[in-house]
Amino acid sequence: MFDPVIAPSGTLLGLLQRGRGDGTLHALAAPRAEALAALNGCVLDDPRHDWQVENRSLYYARLYLDLHGGLEEIEAHLFAPEDRLDEEESRTGLALSVLGHLASYGRRDAVLLLRRYAATGANWSWALDELALRDDDAGLRSLARAVLARFPADAEGEAALAAAVRDAYEPRPWRLWADDPRAAVGARIRAAGEQGSFDRWQRQLSPTGPRPGWSVQAVLDWAQEGLERGAELTGPAARCLAAVAGPEDRELILATARRGPDGARRAALHHLAAAEDPAVLDLVELAAGEGSTVAEAAVAAFQRMTGEAAVDRARGWIHRPDALGAAAAGTLAFRGGTQDSPLVLGALRETVRAQGPDAAALYPLVDGAGRLGIGCAAPVLRHIYRETASSQLRGRTARALAATDPTFATGFAVECLWDCEETTRELAALHAETGDVRVADRLRRLAADPAEEAEVQTAVRNRIGPDLDLQV
Repeated sequence: MFDPVIAPSGTLLGLLQRGRGDGTLHALAAPRAEALAALNGCVLDDPRHDWQVENRSLYYARLYLDLHGGLEEIEAHLFAPEDRLDEEESRTGLALSVLGHLASYGRRDAVLLLRRYAATGANWSWALDELALRDDDAGLRSLARAVLARFPADAEGEAALAAAVRDAYEPRPWRLWADDPRAAVGARIRAAGEQGSFDRWQRQLSPTGPRPGWSVQAVLDWAQEGLERGAELTGPAARCLAAVAGPEDRELILATARRGPDGARRAALHHLAAAEDPAVLDLVELAAGEGSTVAEAAVAAFQRMTGEAAVDRARGWIHRPDALGAAAAGTLAFRGGTQDSPLVLGALRETVRAQGPDAAALYPLVDGAGRLGIGCAAPVLRHIYRETASSQLRGRTARALAATDPTFATGFAVECLWDCEETTRELAALHAETGDVRVADRLRRLAADPAEEAEVQTAVRNRIGPDLDLQV
């Protein structure tokens, strides 16, 4: 999947792509046709850099309701010829999730679209999961034959069906179908369920990997073999070393971390970092400077260290222009003291300048600015909030602004009540200044919305009382 093209943050499309609260507010004030065109553009061409962790579906569904938007564009997208050619979940996942939320709000047309797509679409399992949460038993039972027709009645088809039943995210449809009296439906589903359980039992009886009695050398060899066949075993091997290594094995592990083969070396570095071995920081610095495949593992091992020695070393590494320097900045952001505020602020400013407002290195630095209460970081935090395309990073930036910016309650906190991320809405519900008439009205809507997350509604109820009298 190509990275999405994000419009400027000052445009309606750019605001909606980012999932900002101001996107909803601007859309409601814009001409309806323009707002719907921008909204459909977002839903049909997912703007998220990481669609698996960023939320947009409820945000867009609510805007469809507010704009009284039809679903013709979504229907055309779902049933386009590309659906047979591009089976990636990312092509249709957002649209299906939006339909799921619209179905929960009582939109019958959304339910019918989901049923039709579950019966004929490439990403049918996602549609079925949405229906499992919202459709009635009769609607789900009507899909049994269409779904089962996807699995030929041969050995390969039955194995695929068993895997689908076993791995179903929402098991409700499969349980309903297992009770179907028709042999071609109920009996087949029950047989697939039994086969899935048998497959899981077989895997449990035939585990791979270390066995009791393995030596340190055997674990290191296993880690190296894993790397050679493309398996990532650094973490599991490090945990195995913690279980089998004794004081007498330290020299072997140190020697491996210094000059062993890459797979074994990575496992040794992680083990030594977890044990806070006094020699590991020098070994991390050595590996990080080599530019080898071990460098990334060395940096990751350092990031897991929590002791004062790691924090002290980070103060010397923070100015390095490589990944270890970025990790050092993150360590000071998470674990440094107030004396480290200038270093964290400098790293925050330099990262934005050099890498832009979407850099992965900004996450710990933004958190650190809030944790350390760096008031003079507020201007750069406001810039990140406005410009980042990541709703996750924007939410963390909002939390940092709540701790550093005295204008947050009357500024961005108000907008955040309409944000796409529930954690950001929760933060806003706790901080937004209720003197703004929009805040009181929005809090009432969130409190009464059955689709809103429980944590957000709890935060809203915490405002009930002398601060705000909510009548819902």
